[in-house]
Amino acid sequence: MPRRVNAAKTKTALRSSARVSLDVLLIVLLAGATLWLVGRMWSIVWPLVIALLITTLTWPVARFLRAHGWKPALAASAVTVLFLLLAAGTITLIVVPVASQSAELAEGVVDGVQQIRQWASGPPLNIRDDQVTAGLDMAVDRIQDSVGSIITATVTGVGTVANGLVTTVLALFLMFFFLKDGPRFLPWLTQQLPGRLASDVPIVAERCWVTLGSFVRSQAIVGLLDAVFIGIGLWLVGVPLVLPLAVLTFVAAFVPIVGALFAGFVAVLIALVFNGPIQALIVLAIIIVVQQLEGNVFQPMLQSRGLGLHAAVVLLAVTLGGTLAGIVGSLLAVPATALIGVVWAYLRDQVSEEVLDAVEPVEDATPEPAPDPEQPNR
Repeated sequence: MPRRVNAAKTKTALRSSARVSLDVLLIVLLAGATLWLVGRMWSIVWPLVIALLITTLTWPVARFLRAHGWKPALAASAVTVLFLLLAAGTITLIVVPVASQSAELAEGVVDGVQQIRQWASGPPLNIRDDQVTAGLDMAVDRIQDSVGSIITATVTGVGTVANGLVTTVLALFLMFFFLKDGPRFLPWLTQQLPGRLASDVPIVAERCWVTLGSFVRSQAIVGLLDAVFIGIGLWLVGVPLVLPLAVLTFVAAFVPIVGALFAGFVAVLIALVFNGPIQALIVLAIIIVVQQLEGNVFQPMLQSRGLGLHAAVVLLAVTLGGTLAGIVGSLLAVPATALIGVVWAYLRDQVSEEVLDAVEPVEDATPEPAPDPEQPNR
């Protein structure tokens, strides 16, 4: 009988495993179809993603106001206006000091070009003036031959800027509605879904929201560390415009790869213009060291703790996202991986419970020994 019991358990477990495998296959197919649909609807998905990221950053303030008696619409309006003021203040901190020193920057750029030209004319390059002139003439000829391509690229760039403005406005409106009506979403979703989905999907959505908030907060901390360390380095070297450069570094930290390159290029250029090539090389070394610490130490550690992902998984996710979808892929790779991990963990727990419920214990059918008639009953 024990062999029959074990065989029944094994057969039941195999059937449950086969059903689970079929469910996983269906989930993979559904995920592929979802990704295809997201690609087709990217013009509305991208503003939605931006709005969700901003909402996770501003929701604690809105929640605080609502807890102190503010109406949802008033709290959402106040937080939206505050966010716009902070964004405008950030831009002002970057633009105004640079504009006030634009004349010095222009003169410094000319002096920097002259210094580079004098350095290139000496050893080991020994580039003569006629070679520089020939190179400039060649560049002008290529530009003239590529007028059509330049016009096309300009028109494309104008279209990209216009799309960016539309995306920004739409994301701000969506952020306002998320702040205003966000707590109503899960109850509404529970009423719309049938059966078990009415309880499973809201739980997963709430966990995904918490994970997304952890990502945004960790990214903000990483940007703050970059801004502080690079700002201290620029101050020690004596580079002007330290505060605008630090603010630019913090903002650029939210755009992987390209943001760091752009902020570093601006810092090195200003160091070259105002302080000379030696200080510019020192600034470049500082930026490289800080960026390496950020990419290999700070960001993986903070995001692995906040998102429940190993540091190696974070690095691989950013690499894969950048390979598949460029800057946007790098930006969304880590939160997307964390959200997939949340969904997978929930599905794994539910499947484990179903398998345990399916394998019911079979009662041991071995007959008990008959009582000995000679033994008295107690």
